Amino acid sequence: MIRLGFPPLRFVLASLLLACVGALPASPEAHPAKPEAKTAQPAEHAAPTHESPAAAGAQTDHPAPPAAQPTPSARESVAPAAPAPSADHPTAKVAAPAKPASAKPAAGSPEEVRSLLKLGAALTDRADYGAAEIAFHQVINDRTATTDDLKSGLLGLARMHRKQGAFTKAVAIYERYLKDHPSDERVPDALLDLGRTLRALGIHKVAISRFYSVLNSTLKLDGNSFEHYQLLAKTAQFEIAQTHFEAGEFAEANKFFTRLRLLDLAPADRARAHFMSAYSQRLQGDREVAVTTLRAFVEQSPDDENIPEARYLLAITLRELKRPQEAFAATLELLRAEKTRTATDPKRWAYWQRRTGNQLANDFFETGDTLNAHSIYSGLLELSVEPSWRLPLTYQIALCYERLGTLDRARVAYQSIVEALGPTPAAELAELSKMAAWRLDHLRWKEKTEQQVTAMFTTTTGKQALATPPPVKPDGATAAPAPALPGKTASTP
Repeated sequence: MIRLGFPPLRFVLASLLLACVGALPASPEAHPAKPEAKTAQPAEHAAPTHESPAAAGAQTDHPAPPAAQPTPSARESVAPAAPAPSADHPTAKVAAPAKPASAKPAAGSPEEVRSLLKLGAALTDRADYGAAEIAFHQVINDRTATTDDLKSGLLGLARMHRKQGAFTKAVAIYERYLKDHPSDERVPDALLDLGRTLRALGIHKVAISRFYSVLNSTLKLDGNSFEHYQLLAKTAQFEIAQTHFEAGEFAEANKFFTRLRLLDLAPADRARAHFMSAYSQRLQGDREVAVTTLRAFVEQSPDDENIPEARYLLAITLRELKRPQEAFAATLELLRAEKTRTATDPKRWAYWQRRTGNQLANDFFETGDTLNAHSIYSGLLELSVEPSWRLPLTYQIALCYERLGTLDRARVAYQSIVEALGPTPAAELAELSKMAAWRLDHLRWKEKTEQQVTAMFTTTTGKQALATPPPVKPDGATAAPAPALPGKTASTP
């Protein structure tokens, strides 16, 4: 007998579930795309799924809330818009706002080229040579740059290399500029800088020829910039004289500097030509004429920046001419220079005061002119309060005192050095401390020895005992000598 029964409960539930799912309308997927799906967007008509809820839940980690799901009517009537960024739509993108017009010049424009030229010049002045070179090369390699821009770029690059010290590169660029643009109005300036660069390389003859080319080029140009070209011509003559001087051709240098003094120059330029003429005469070997020229320069241009060096040259030249008193007077004039003048350039004055004083004072001391040496050392002492300057001078002054026989002052000077340096002097002054201490010990030994020698040759009256014959009695017999006093000798041993 066959029994008819109800189907198992699980089959009934499965049938009901399938029926319900089949009755649902098709809807888009409510869950957002995962981050790795870069271009995935929600499907507008997604196919219904027939997976179980458990399987569907395993595919989405963060299901969207019900409120975020659009209705079918909305999908059909309204075009889908880009979702705003939110926690519900992490991959949604917002359209970027329109950017305002930039004020930066367009690439290759005249404004950009001029900006690069200004930037290169500014970077050169700041010694940022690497960045300046890049700026100038961008101008030179720009196809849209004008001829004037290319000229400025070449001259700027050459100037940069010259300031950097890359003289060979600078010469090559100047030569290229002169070859490519021989009629440019800036040719005289380029020739002048080229000559200076060649002189820095030690190529004096070629440098002089370039300076002469400056003179010739100024004659060929129009008169619109007459004052500028006139200044260039005078500067070129100065550079010719200076190049002869640096090449050791002092006679030629003196000739050019003497001619320059006759031109209509600014007072500072005329004074420099006067000074360099005297310097050339001294190095040429004409010391008597150099002394006359130096004295005239000091008298006519007392405020010139070269006055300290001129006084130094005057002092040592007089010393070489065996005129020590005049050299001594010239040195003291330099040391006693007015504070109003030294304040204008204190470093320059201090340098030449110290150099002149040291050299002349040492010369006087070595030749035995101790008084003049002492006077100069004392004058040098007032130039600075630094121990590194004053203590060595104090030692020299103590040596002068010792040589003059004023041992008390010498002892005080040596003692002040030892006390100032202390038991652990600085490394640069350690030797000076040892020398001062040794001189002190030497003075003590010398004084002690002199006292002992004096004691041996003196009597109680402080006078040297004279050897006298013994007295003679009336009968002709010789009297016995008087006994010697205790502690004193009767005669010289």
